[in-house]
Amino acid sequence: MSKKKVLVTGGAGFIGGNFVQYMVNKYPDYDVFNLDQLTYAGDLTKHSGIEKMANYHFVKADISDRDVIFSIFEKENFEYVIHFAAESHVDRSITDPGIFVQTNVLGTQILLDASRAVGVTKFVHVSTDEVYGELDFDPTTFFTEETPLKPNSPYSASKASSDLLVRAYHETYGLPVNITRCSNNYGPYHFPEKLIPLTISRVLNDQKVPVYGDGKNIRDWLHVIDHCAAIDLVMHEGVNGEVYNVGGHNERTNLEVVKTIIKTLGKSEELIEFVKDRLGHDKRYAIDPTKLENLGWKPTYNFETGIAQTIQWYLDNKEWWEQIISGDYQNYFEKQYSINK
Repeated sequence: MSKKKVLVTGGAGFIGGNFVQYMVNKYPDYDVFNLDQLTYAGDLTKHSGIEKMANYHFVKADISDRDVIFSIFEKENFEYVIHFAAESHVDRSITDPGIFVQTNVLGTQILLDASRAVGVTKFVHVSTDEVYGELDFDPTTFFTEETPLKPNSPYSASKASSDLLVRAYHETYGLPVNITRCSNNYGPYHFPEKLIPLTISRVLNDQKVPVYGDGKNIRDWLHVIDHCAAIDLVMHEGVNGEVYNVGGHNERTNLEVVKTIIKTLGKSEELIEFVKDRLGHDKRYAIDPTKLENLGWKPTYNFETGIAQTIQWYLDNKEWWEQIISGDYQNYFEKQYSINK
């Protein structure tokens, strides 16, 4: 019997990369294909421990290159497509919205067409709670799967657009799809431009930590391994056409997160530097994951345990994030894969 083939797009990124490792290790009877363009946030060094495993395969490609994507799908005939690949940094979307539309909207549409052509068993589109817009500070209000989409940044607008395309391909063509919308992830291999790893790396180097506005914006934090388990469940058990919210039940202000990291590392809060607020900065995100919990998922990490483990991971893996900051990680592909050209 041939192995089931799973395509993970964006598998050199943070969440996709953790999911690739999760799948390769949990399912030796699945062939896991990591497709990534290796843009600035694409890092293959995280996969050095699995790249020689028989069920791991890397493919360098751009999801918005229709001819290349179709040729890959026709060759491999994937059973599952788990779609992470996206431009995802809000600040970058404010500076250059065009690349977000190109990758997040057009790229998704091409993947959907290719998935239809080969008849995939399931297409899981990994989205974000940011498509819902923002909540006020009332702790009793939450995003549900029925919350209207009201994105406020070019990034979240591009993700909402791709969500609607995925839904339309199910309604119009009967493509078996699910959409997952997660809260803010944290954990190993988080790219150092994001809040938690940025804070850790700067605090360790006794550098100022920038905090937008007054730091009171609230996010619900989800450990990336809990997120991987949720996607695993959805790809195998999710009801076709359904949306599933993935939340961690761990709301914290940005300032609380920064102060927790500073305290854990034994540094001074004088490192905090308040800076001009981000344009269109959403006040609060919070997810009600009841629908997914009814499917059989529960988060295993609370924030206290998860952030402590994450900080320790960054202490134990300085070489990884230091070579990200220096840019050396971008040479890894050429070193490891040039013989395959």
